[in-house]
Amino acid sequence: MRIPQIDETPKSGEFPSALVERLALEKLRDVVEVEETGLAADTVAVIDNEILGKPGTQKRATAMLESLSGRTHQIVGGIAFRHDCQDISGVVSSEVTFRDLTDEEIEDYVKTGEPLDKAGGYAIQGRGADLISRVHGCQENVIGLSMNAVFELMRLLKTHK
Repeated sequence: MRIPQIDETPKSGEFPSALVERLALEKLRDVVEVEETGLAADTVAVIDNEILGKPGTQKRATAMLESLSGRTHQIVGGIAFRHDCQDISGVVSSEVTFRDLTDEEIEDYVKTGEPLDKAGGYAIQGRGADLISRVHGCQENVIGLSMNAVFELMRLLKTHK
């Protein structure tokens, strides 16, 4: 695995879908040579048009989870794929609804450390699954990468040859 060295700062006025698609393409172009086949992705959580990054601290994780409690937010994933010197990219969006959380549930979850390095402050593939009442759309996107979207990009790239 190659780790891209790019600036992930959103541009002024940039919508989350444009941000993740741009970042996926920049990551791809930073680490995959033109003649290679490769894949890159980026994901953000969005609520009230605000991007929720990785909290990093228990205080920020608590605030994020409090803002998500009992509400629906979006997970927006950007994917970029390169094959035969051609790049293609796209965006996948899913909706996640949290159940109403108690202060104690939030505190207990934050103490696990799991939410600190996760966009939106939770991991649906971990203990964070207990916080969620519904996922509308692709659950793989919420985890981090929609394989259905990857296969669709591969199919589109093949038909555009």
